[in-house]
Amino acid sequence: MPDRLTSLDLTFLAAESAETPMHVGTVDVFEAPDDDGDGGFDYENLVALIRDRIAFVPRYRQRVQQVPGRFAGPVWVDDEDFDITFHVRRSALPRPGTHEQLLELVSRIMSRRLDRERPLWEMYLVEGLEGGRFAVVSKSHQALVDGAGTVDIGQVVLDSTAHPRETPPDSWQPQKPPSAIELLAGVVADVVRSPSAVLEMARAEMASLTGSTSVREVVDGAVGALVGPGAARRRALDSPLHAKTSGQRRYTTVQTDLEDYRTVRAMHGGTVNDVVLAVVAGAFRAWMMTRGEGVGPTRSVRAVVPVSIRDDEDDEPTSLGSRVIASTVTLPVGENSPVMRLHQISYQTKVHKDTGRAVSARSLVGIAGFAPTTLHALAARVATTTVRPIDDVVITNVPGPQFPLYAQGAPMLASYPVVPLMPGQGLSVGVTSYDGKVFYGLNADRTAMPDLAVFAQCVTDALDELVDTTRGSRNRASRGRKKPRSTTKKAGS
Repeated sequence: MPDRLTSLDLTFLAAESAETPMHVGTVDVFEAPDDDGDGGFDYENLVALIRDRIAFVPRYRQRVQQVPGRFAGPVWVDDEDFDITFHVRRSALPRPGTHEQLLELVSRIMSRRLDRERPLWEMYLVEGLEGGRFAVVSKSHQALVDGAGTVDIGQVVLDSTAHPRETPPDSWQPQKPPSAIELLAGVVADVVRSPSAVLEMARAEMASLTGSTSVREVVDGAVGALVGPGAARRRALDSPLHAKTSGQRRYTTVQTDLEDYRTVRAMHGGTVNDVVLAVVAGAFRAWMMTRGEGVGPTRSVRAVVPVSIRDDEDDEPTSLGSRVIASTVTLPVGENSPVMRLHQISYQTKVHKDTGRAVSARSLVGIAGFAPTTLHALAARVATTTVRPIDDVVITNVPGPQFPLYAQGAPMLASYPVVPLMPGQGLSVGVTSYDGKVFYGLNADRTAMPDLAVFAQCVTDALDELVDTTRGSRNRASRGRKKPRSTTKKAGS
């Protein structure tokens, strides 16, 4: 029998709406490979690459099939009409395409929901970027990527060298979808094998039918019981990060140097992740001030920050099966000193690190076949099911390899995550470190944050502010010499 969707997968399907599409995305920017006489990299190359590698992610050729009468949750079945050219698409910018034009295209792509009658993913080749560069924009539904049975397709199309690895021939033929009788027989078999699991699935399926139990409604009830609905509403009204989510998105990016974060960490302690959170906290503070918001000493932003933990406390992780849990960090935007903001964040995150179960960035990057795209998807899954009305923003920070990756010989220059918005939230922040850079992907509601570009500039300024605190203490004799500030570089510049 085909695999049945889990109750968590059904939760993502139930929570999805036109205002809150439940897919995770990535924007990768590449430099065209040296022309070897075959025309470099084009749409046909990308289709061929996906066709060669899609066997590693068989779920990407399956669609969701409902059970007759919906007596149980749907199952994954092979798409008999699978058409790779429907999922791998081609787009182009008027040459020379600017980074801003790419971001506008990404905003529109990410605003659209995936077709539930087909496998739940899409990938776009965007040609025409200035400098002869191109981008690959991908999105996968959160019900699709679980990190164990299925990883994100972006994880299998990249190579660590310019020479693509050999893949075995793919002889896939779609299996005929089960009949109605076979689907019902599978429900009976599941009841015999695990009655409680079937009951849980039935509840999730009923929720998806009635729309009465979305992710937001579940957490609303839980928070209401703990802090009272009035407190949750007041928190939402007081924060510019809470808004009625529309169906349109605004997306922008920031590129910074990893060495700046290491310099701050070496001077003030903590981890690179702590420095990233301190930068985001400083950005929120400056952005709120540009809006005329009060940033008194007690002002804070509640951030849901998914983190990886070991499945076994005694073992280092060896696969992406290592669990991801949600951690809440209070960003002290009311604190004037950037160093004190960093210390306060480090104190909060130290509690989690002291449990001994946190997975270090070095361990994550050392996992065979690791790619940030999958871990961002896992982090988004966790955030979707745990975010509460009093939480202001989701921040996913995933370490990537510190060496170049390639797609069909084309070197990847930048990788920006696209983290979905939760209902009622105006902004999500995804961060990926890769090959000496730190890349921010800022996904916002188009109506709620018309000034997203201002927030992006505030990210750069907040990092510069932290780096400045390390200069006066290093060498008083060189006070007259000032190291150039780190700059926010756009992919393609």
